[in-house]
Parts: sequence; structure tokens; C-alpha cells
Amino acid sequence: MKTFSATPADIDKKWIVIDAEGVVLGRLASIVAMRLRGKHKASFTPHMDMGDNVIIINADKIQMTGKKRSDKRYYWHTGHPGGIKFRTAEQLLDGEHPERVVTAAVKRMLPGNRLSRQLMTNLRVYAGAEHPHEAQQPEVIDVKSKNPKNTRS
Repeated sequence: MKTFSATPADIDKKWIVIDAEGVVLGRLASIVAMRLRGKHKASFTPHMDMGDNVIIINADKIQMTGKKRSDKRYYWHTGHPGGIKFRTAEQLLDGEHPERVVTAAVKRMLPGNRLSRQLMTNLRVYAGAEHPHEAQQPEVIDVKSKNPKNTRS
């Protein structure tokens, strides 16, 4: 018995759409990271881009448990001495680009290498309910019904 290793000809990529309205951020991010990596497939090969193309809609209506919405901070540095800055998750979600919260959560659940940067190109996040990828005929995945803990009222 030989170990199966996928080649680019063996890869079958699908398009999936996930509605993030009312879904807990961390649970959504872990499901999306698994789909992007391709770990849900029997033919998973660690060094190949096996995953699906994922579209997330309604990213502005994502939920967080506890006090994370007001306490969770996203840091960056300006490059100058004493130039560390931050914004809370609430400021980002109420701001101009609420989809960045979901993108950052998914990115941090992937390994930090060249492959994960390539995988992130397969992720599209939109703040509203509309997306321009209808021509790809994406399959809808209902994250809310998978586990009752995935939603928050």
C-alpha cells in the first residue's frame, strides 16, 4: 500500500458561500480555515492548495462571546518609537471595513507560511449580503445548524 499524494491534476476546487449572520467568530473561522486548507477532503495533501474557494457574507453581523466585542484589541505598529496602536473589535465592526475582523481570525488559524498566504487568496469576505460570484454557482453551507454553540442570540 502506497501513501497517496495529490498532484495538481487531482485537485477539485468547489465554491462555497457561508452566511456569517449570528455566527460566533472563532467557530466560523475554524470551519473556514479547515475548508481553505482542504482538510475536509479524503485526498488531503499537506503541501498542496487542496481547499475550496470560500465566500463569507454578512461579516458585519458576526457575533462574539463574552466581552470580546469591547475588550478584544487588534494591534499594529507605525514603525516609529512608541508607535504601537490598537482598535477594539467593536470599532472595527462599526467602522468602514468590518470584514477585516473575519479575515484576521481566519488568517490566524492557518499556519504562517507561503502556503497559507496562497490559501488566503481563496477567501472572499463581504460585509453585506451581496457578492459578485454568482457565476461560480457556489454551494451554500449552513454553519448555524451544524452545532447549537455556533450561534449566539
